[in-house]
Amino acid sequence: MSDHTNPDALLTPAEVAALFRVNPKTVTRWARAGKITAIRTLGGHRRFRSSEIRRCLDLMEREGA
Repeated sequence: MSDHTNPDALLTPAEVAALFRVNPKTVTRWARAGKITAIRTLGGHRRFRSSEIRRCLDLMEREGA
């Protein structure tokens, strides 16, 4: 597992899904739609920057409050 406190940490779709409380396939759809930025590994797997995911979570919390 990645260290979620490190802003440069890379998160898997499952880790991002757990933070947003959605299905990992939803995270993949968001990445394909350009809503969040994905980095591709050499094997073709998606990874997400922890700093961007935290920023998105903070934004969603502010909009919901």
